[in-house]
Amino acid sequence: MIARIRSALLSINASYWFYPALFSAIAFFLSFFTIYLDRNGAADWFTTYEWLHVSRPNGARTTLTVIAGSMIGVASTVFSITIAAVAYASGNYGPRLLTNFMEDKGNQLSLATFIGTFVYALMIIRVVRDEDERAASAIDASASVLPGFTPQLSLLVAMVLAIFAVAVLVYFLHHIPASIRINTVLKDIGKRLIRDIKDRYPSEIEEREPREQAQGEPIIATGKGYIDIIDFDTLDEVAREHEATIAIKVRTGDFIHPNVTIVELSGIEADDKISAKIADCFSVSGMRTATQDLEYLIDELVEIALRALSPGINDPFTAITAMHWMGAALAELGSRDLDRGPEQEDYDWDRVQPLSDDFSHYVERSFGAMRSGVATNRMAAIKFIHALFAASTSCRSERRLRLISEEAETMVRQARYHLVGPSMEELEASLVEFNKVMDNSSNALLA
Repeated sequence: MIARIRSALLSINASYWFYPALFSAIAFFLSFFTIYLDRNGAADWFTTYEWLHVSRPNGARTTLTVIAGSMIGVASTVFSITIAAVAYASGNYGPRLLTNFMEDKGNQLSLATFIGTFVYALMIIRVVRDEDERAASAIDASASVLPGFTPQLSLLVAMVLAIFAVAVLVYFLHHIPASIRINTVLKDIGKRLIRDIKDRYPSEIEEREPREQAQGEPIIATGKGYIDIIDFDTLDEVAREHEATIAIKVRTGDFIHPNVTIVELSGIEADDKISAKIADCFSVSGMRTATQDLEYLIDELVEIALRALSPGINDPFTAITAMHWMGAALAELGSRDLDRGPEQEDYDWDRVQPLSDDFSHYVERSFGAMRSGVATNRMAAIKFIHALFAASTSCRSERRLRLISEEAETMVRQARYHLVGPSMEELEASLVEFNKVMDNSSNALLA
């Protein structure tokens, strides 16, 4: 249940309706509060300041009409620009980047500001009355004052909101073109990937080989889709309560369907109740998310690099930037203990055993995945080796250095099918220098 709630919250986070709805509700109740203050004389102090220029009913109504009309028009324009930017970015950089732009708080809050201001102005304009208008209720009819009413405080708040909305519009006009720049897109993905690596693997200790999982009774999935969240808290509770061992057989981001084994349970016989509780810890949806899935962010960088190196685009500089961020992420992985699962903090490994990802998995998933495209371009191939060298500087084991060296040599072998002449000679010379440095690093670790 917790996994499903978190999945629902993630869907809300990537929606364009939540913040506009929230701001509209806040504006709705704020209008009642400021009107109440106006009706009880909270705006009488306006008359003591000439520079505030107290408004008349006609002026207030005109001002609020302009604010409401302009805000809903701007909101429509902002939404159209956002959709155009999202379509451009997903079409050029990859459809998986659509989620990144949908989660952009700058776009969501900008749209929410304009809609909230519109709702507030609309709620205030309904109470503005001229002095010659008939009473709207029995209370107004029995009052000793004329029924005319101009909510001065509410009008001032509406004008402040309108001025703030103009500032938000200026920010939005800068934010949209900045957010779809490829360097900005790669920076956001790379920084999030490195941050998630640090959160998932906080220990900077010597490499440990992945441990073997316990064998037990298989428990199959009940849903269909991509695993976006695994509820490790509940899995750990089940394991402790029944003194059992739960070996997880899938990763976040894997596609599952009924009859696919998600865990193997040992130490206890699984009944229908336990099986249902364990299966409920795996939230599935129709798409992958980056919440617990490092490979999702790695795949985004790989996709951008391969698209940039395709014959139709032929943009090696974008691919090189993607490799730089990939190298920085691999450097973080090279210095960390990878023997734990996502969000697995203080759990006993003997109770909940995740499907471990060793260093070779990440090397193959990142640089290995983009190798075929990189091998077709001399500039990208050389930078590929440079990025691997930068990643190797943080490795603390001879095995991880050897994996990086093997990846560089494999790329050069593949490049021989595409590059000839001076281009291939230059690439091979880069590999020779790379191997010399790697041999020295390996000898230093073995010494």
